Amino acid sequence: MTEVDFAYEEGKTVLHDVSVYAEPGQKVAFVGATGAGKTTITNLINRFYDIADGKIRYDGININKIKKDDLRRSLGIVLQETNLFTGSVLDNIRYGKLDATDEECIHAAQLVGAHDFITRLPKGYETELSNNGSNLSQGQRQLIAIARAAVADPPVMILDEATSSIDTRTEAIVQRGMDALMKGRTVFVIAHRLSTVRNSDVIMVLDHGRIIERGSHEKLIAERGQYYQLYTGAFELE
Repeated sequence: MTEVDFAYEEGKTVLHDVSVYAEPGQKVAFVGATGAGKTTITNLINRFYDIADGKIRYDGININKIKKDDLRRSLGIVLQETNLFTGSVLDNIRYGKLDATDEECIHAAQLVGAHDFITRLPKGYETELSNNGSNLSQGQRQLIAIARAAVADPPVMILDEATSSIDTRTEAIVQRGMDALMKGRTVFVIAHRLSTVRNSDVIMVLDHGRIIERGSHEKLIAERGQYYQLYTGAFELE
């Protein structure tokens, strides 16, 4: 992504001259207050919106030249709001890859740490979910969404890793699931808790649509700029 400007409405630019570069296998984290432009960047990567100025290249190809379906198939996305549909737990996981076998779905759940709670449900993987999984806790719903992304096995992941509504014990399990999912993939993380971004290869600090700082955790702490202030002053950005 090079020198991208983006506005949702004419005259209201939300991204100014943003340049992002990720090597294969890197974990890139975006931090910044609400409205800083974090989600906008990930929405542009998966072409929920198309840009007016600048270029976004994926494996060297301008993403405007890649069919949206093909592009999105190679991108796994775990959002803050999980969407589960009426059907079994197994069906909900398989939604990540419609031709996945039962074994592949169960393996994905094991990989991300969802298997234990699923096997304790009344009918295990055949338990029916309804009302967006209202019979599950927030953390359990998040784990199914992570398993759904894992079964698709995409090379690139976008994680909006908000775990603010999950209790601390469940959060640790969900975090482990996300870590398992990220292994060996290129990952873009929208970080809500700075404690989870320390091991990122590159951290980008956004402020009003501009990248004001970038670097590793150690580099940014040493610079004693905004990231340092956020990290030492408050772990919550929201």
